Amino acid sequence: MRILILGGDGYIGWPTAMKLSAAGHEVWVADNYLRRRLMREIDCDALVPVPNLHERARLWQAASGHEVAVRIGDLDAWDFIDALFAEARPDTIIHYAEQPSAPYSMIDRRAADLTLRNNLGVTFNTIQAMNAHVPGAHLIKLGTMGEYGTPNIDIEEGWIEIEHKGRRDKFLFPRAAGSLYHTTKVLDTDLLWFYVRVWGLRVTDLMQGPVYGLATDESAGDERLLSFLNYDEVFGTVLNRFMVQAAADYPLTVYGKGGQTRGYLHLKDALQCVGLAVDNPPAEGELRVLNQFVETFSVNDLAERVRASGARLGLDVRVESLPNPRREMEEHYYNPVHTGLLDLGLKPTPLDDGIMDEMMSLILRYRDQIVPERIFRGVKWRK
Repeated sequence: MRILILGGDGYIGWPTAMKLSAAGHEVWVADNYLRRRLMREIDCDALVPVPNLHERARLWQAASGHEVAVRIGDLDAWDFIDALFAEARPDTIIHYAEQPSAPYSMIDRRAADLTLRNNLGVTFNTIQAMNAHVPGAHLIKLGTMGEYGTPNIDIEEGWIEIEHKGRRDKFLFPRAAGSLYHTTKVLDTDLLWFYVRVWGLRVTDLMQGPVYGLATDESAGDERLLSFLNYDEVFGTVLNRFMVQAAADYPLTVYGKGGQTRGYLHLKDALQCVGLAVDNPPAEGELRVLNQFVETFSVNDLAERVRASGARLGLDVRVESLPNPRREMEEHYYNPVHTGLLDLGLKPTPLDDGIMDEMMSLILRYRDQIVPERIFRGVKWRK
């Protein structure tokens, strides 16, 4: 297929480009380096140096023989995205092109405004460009399990059947987002569902849990092909952050009681899930929702796994409980359904000791590049 990846410079975007081009697809990537700009503005560079997108494409072609076409521009600008879709004519569009951080969206009004305008503007433009140029294509949109919140019932896979006053119907599962970032993802889903109903688009909405890890099969042999590994509280995911904190002899920053439970998956499994969605498109006029995670852990569970891995590698890992800066339940019921991707053929990578130690060992090789002052910023959900 011809696949267009929006947000192809990101933590998952670039590994996706390598994975799909290695599988024989013609891959195009587009990005405006928003993540890099925001990282510079708040001084939170990634642990591993990451070349620009053109250089990544050159390195990947030299290593694999596969070409990735690069286009740099703002997808929130209609002239750019209109011309991009007219040129690329993709069979599949993978939409990662959003401000990806819940904490960033809660820093201040400016960060909130950027998140709201960028995320909804790019999603709207993507829908419009798809309908204008390739209405029969398949749009894969990266959502988040955070859209659901932590309801006191099982979280179904996108949809729920309800009986009310003797009648039954099927609805999108109720959302209760925990940040403005997550709220924009809820609004994305509503936009997609509206245009699926009105224009008959073909859409997969992936409700992804937090991703951990860095190395993939495609980056083996050249660490310049690795993706971003952020370890700050703004752009870093919790397990990645904890491992860097352990390597830096910095106490693990557990918020509150540490009982917050979510569904997690390895970066390699995130790529598997996207690949399965590409290979198995939904029907025309269908919004397919897939809950994308492998295992559930509490924050305390993850801290204990990092402590154990550190001990095996000769580190004395400490844990520090901090007042929770977020507005969230710290003890709650959490049982989401996630059978859709397993039914499509997902082969999960469990978070075992070998995976933990492999990740920690990679981080330790870059230990001298850790800047402890970047780890904790104290971004509060309510001032």
